[in-house]
Amino acid sequence: MLTSLAGMGAVLVPRAVYSTPTAGSFDPAAIDAIVGAANALPQLHTLIVASRGEVRIEKAFRGLGPTVPVNVKSVSKTVIATLVGIAIERELFTSIDQPIAPLLADKLPATPDPRLERVTIGNLLSMQAGLERTSGPNYGRWVSSGDWVRYALSREFVDEPGGRMLYSTGNSHILSALLTKRSGRTTLQLARDWLGKPLDINIPPWPRDPQGIYFGGNDMLLSARAMLAFGQLFLNSGTNDGRQIVPKGWIDQSWTPRTSSPFTGDSYGLGWFIANTQGGEPFYYAWGYGGQMIYVVPHAELVIVMTSDAETLSGRSGYVDQLHDLVRSRIIPSLEAGG
Repeated sequence: MLTSLAGMGAVLVPRAVYSTPTAGSFDPAAIDAIVGAANALPQLHTLIVASRGEVRIEKAFRGLGPTVPVNVKSVSKTVIATLVGIAIERELFTSIDQPIAPLLADKLPATPDPRLERVTIGNLLSMQAGLERTSGPNYGRWVSSGDWVRYALSREFVDEPGGRMLYSTGNSHILSALLTKRSGRTTLQLARDWLGKPLDINIPPWPRDPQGIYFGGNDMLLSARAMLAFGQLFLNSGTNDGRQIVPKGWIDQSWTPRTSSPFTGDSYGLGWFIANTQGGEPFYYAWGYGGQMIYVVPHAELVIVMTSDAETLSGRSGYVDQLHDLVRSRIIPSLEAGG
């Protein structure tokens, strides 16, 4: 659908972009209203809106701008999940139903809970492992430990595998460890080869654990334009410039609701949150702390990227709700009206 986004630098220029309105696009008044509403959010750094494969809005309000890699926080989890999907296609894993314990036998507790034998790759991807979370109040103790994988696998079970959603960065980090072990390559190398090169995006190194495993659920560095290319890849059913990068079946699995967030009520698939527009159509989003967002809206052929200041933001500020409202109440309706 969109060869013009294959080489991101050739299309996007380092300034605000307002394209000539076309069918299925925004009129100038709608663009002004969207940009004005976005600018009123002091934490918002960058906004990019692409409709039908063409950039309609690109605006850097503050911060480093759309070309500079920034910490995308838990958007990392969505990228890691995508690498797992590619790894399954390449037969590094059998399926999402593959148990993880035999693959990480050297990291299991001395006397493991029998339920560890039932935890699957899919449970980690959908945050349904049942293990006590390593996020939230437990995060500091986890990243201060000498072995992040062993620590995450040694947590007590607070639910059964496949039970309720327990959002835990440790789950994604275990996936990074599995990718590294099964491929014999670092997660950075896989991300660059499987996503960076075919999408023509820069993926810089990001932090690693004490064993050298790249952080599987946080602190990945991507520019807003790289996030756009990633979102466009999912909108295009896993293809870029005519090449299948991510299996289409993986995208279907990723966007199938498996559980729901206890914090927002939104559904969750494999690394993606799932919500509905005002008209009831589904859309999908990757969410990093503080407002690092990728929205994919298939029925409107729309990808929206936001980067934000996460350093001064309170976790319960309601800011992400404001970003959702900008998407639901302004951007999507404006596009639908324009079409």
